[in-house]
Amino acid sequence: DFVGDAVTAGAVAVLTDADGADRPAVRDAGLPVLVHDDPRGILGSVAAWIYGEPSLRLSVLGVTGTSGKTTTAYLVESGLRAAGHHTGLVGTVETRLGAERLASAFTTPEAPDLQALFAIMVEQGVTHVAMEVSSHALALGRVNGTRFTVGAFTNLSPEHLDFHRDMEDYFAAKSLLFDGRSTQEVVVADTAWGQALVNTGTVTVATEPGVDASWRADGITLTPTGEQAFVLHGPDGRSAKATLPLPGEFNVANAVLAAAVLDSVGVSLPDIVTGLATVEVPGRMERVSVGQPFTAVVDYAHKPAAVTQALRALRARADGRIITVLGCGGDRDTAKRPVMGEAAARGSDLVIITDDNPRSEDPAAIREAMLAGARAVGPSRGGEVCEIGDRREAITAAVDRARPGDVVLVAGKGHETGQEIAGVVHPFSDTGELAAAIRRRGDGGTE
Repeated sequence: DFVGDAVTAGAVAVLTDADGADRPAVRDAGLPVLVHDDPRGILGSVAAWIYGEPSLRLSVLGVTGTSGKTTTAYLVESGLRAAGHHTGLVGTVETRLGAERLASAFTTPEAPDLQALFAIMVEQGVTHVAMEVSSHALALGRVNGTRFTVGAFTNLSPEHLDFHRDMEDYFAAKSLLFDGRSTQEVVVADTAWGQALVNTGTVTVATEPGVDASWRADGITLTPTGEQAFVLHGPDGRSAKATLPLPGEFNVANAVLAAAVLDSVGVSLPDIVTGLATVEVPGRMERVSVGQPFTAVVDYAHKPAAVTQALRALRARADGRIITVLGCGGDRDTAKRPVMGEAAARGSDLVIITDDNPRSEDPAAIREAMLAGARAVGPSRGGEVCEIGDRREAITAAVDRARPGDVVLVAGKGHETGQEIAGVVHPFSDTGELAAAIRRRGDGGTE
């Protein structure tokens, strides 16, 4: 249908199916026509061929799962840099070629863009790439044609059920990373989903007691500066003391998974420990500190399990109350909205329900669904719940109500730098707004 525009833009051939090949515009284009029953499915292999099979000249380390993909990819990339490798990063927050940073439109780019990116990385001397692999990318063939040196799995919880039929379909998409395209497979085996991916030769990771695994951690403690310290255990009796500047036991699981991935490509244990200790992950349990007497954190938690995990992690380090600012995106899975509200109410002393990216939906209707879940918890089991639609005002209200020792969590958007309302993306940064609200508060706020 769009071949005319493609020819004008410089296309030299057409890849389509049999029906497409019969379209008059294709016949009249005068270009070679390649016919395949599944053009999208074959596109990755074609793109890889055009760009010289770049993934065969890189160590591509892919991470899939519901939560933890971004953090694990950053942990892997940090360990690779500690070992002296020239690295690339592909993910939700950004794409990086060495020190060069590019904005990301998708967690995983479409196949031609991805293969072009890999080819540029090869040209620039990148040797190892840490990469998030989304279920959309696997189901839609975006990573077809990519050879993974390592494929890693974090966990599975309900998400994207507006795209996948059910959890089994969602898991089937994730499991495509383990269909033979990854030379080494590394799996967190704490759950039945992870166990289902374990085969002969799989490197396993566990943080739950009683789960047999190649890699694990124990002795987890909080340091006076807010870091986590733990002992990392690997195969052959290897172990090392490690620190992690990210709160939450789920981040320890991400760190152990990253360690197993790094070990699979020959990174030494001392370099692994250095990488874990020095990682920086934008918008993932990111502390905002401008001298205020309370803790302020921005996190990308945008699904019920992630909200619960984040609040548990912060509760463990909070001397006072937890104040949470949370919304839900529009045009996405509607069933999770009351569950998100419930999770926030159960884990917080005060929840401010606000807007996220309402997109084309009525923001008030999204908030009402969240409020229903939050208010159903009840005062005996949950904290105070209120509604402030304007996200900037909601963040300001949370900061103004914070007392010394409290924790303010702004959740849902994380690293994002815009807010989409009625088809228009307005500049908006949770970290920037949170810092500005703290500065406006000035003297430490309410008591």
